[in-house]
Amino acid sequence: MSHTHSHDHGDGSGHTQSHTPDVNRGNQRRVLAAMCLTAGFMVAEIIGGILSGSLALIADAGHMATDAAALFLAYIAFRFSNRPADANRSYGYHRAETLAAFVNALTMIALVGWILFEAVQRFFDPVEILGGLMLWVAVGGLLVNVLAFWLLHSGERENLNMQGAAVHVLGDLLGSVAAIVAAIVILYTGWTPIDPLLSVFVALLILRSAIALVRQSGHILMEGTPKRLDIEEIKKDLKHSVAGVEDVHDIRAWSLTATRDVMTLHARIAEGVNPDHVLKAINDRLRRKFQIEHATVQIETDVCAH
Repeated sequence: MSHTHSHDHGDGSGHTQSHTPDVNRGNQRRVLAAMCLTAGFMVAEIIGGILSGSLALIADAGHMATDAAALFLAYIAFRFSNRPADANRSYGYHRAETLAAFVNALTMIALVGWILFEAVQRFFDPVEILGGLMLWVAVGGLLVNVLAFWLLHSGERENLNMQGAAVHVLGDLLGSVAAIVAAIVILYTGWTPIDPLLSVFVALLILRSAIALVRQSGHILMEGTPKRLDIEEIKKDLKHSVAGVEDVHDIRAWSLTATRDVMTLHARIAEGVNPDHVLKAINDRLRRKFQIEHATVQIETDVCAH
């Protein structure tokens, strides 16, 4: 029984690590500026919420906290993306952003629980709310969100980190608008239940984002198969599209981050076929068809040793 084992790491030409995307310094500066704006006004909103008695402002500050955390993760992703792997971290530092996202999402779910609890208390035991102060703070929050969104939207629009950060900030605009609406209603009607009512609305916005983030980051941390990949489809495609491949099996696919997938697989080839040519063809196909830049392929000429 004989076996030929060949491995490739993403470029189809041998033992070469996949290339990490170049870090765009302009994107880094935009994300950092947006993060500082958001985090700074988050503190102002918390103070304004406490002084005015508005739970909606505090809830919106919680939403801004999720945005600041998302911007921070985007910034870290840019900073860490070119850091080389070492003996202790063979894949480098890519998982740091995923772990931070998971912890951040759990924290936000706890925050939502507190906001909902406080909202119920406010319905049964209303407190005095300073509508004027609440309105000015909410308007300031809206302006900060508009500026942060402009900063991100003027960056590299094809970059997934920039897109994700911009979506978070855009979502927070709804929280600021909700706080403004609540302040206006209180100023003109004195109906304070609108404050906890809209704070529940903002809290549910946070909960939806947090649950989605927990699922996505948890799936990555558990090394689940990327949802965009169909293992059976990959098997069939390689068998039919790569000459000399008789069988593809033992496929393992997982993600380092939401945008970086990794794969290993075994491929049995026909007698007399050049394994180097097949290896290059398989990696080229994985890169072009399935956008997998890093793959380790074991070439076999006999029954799988496993």
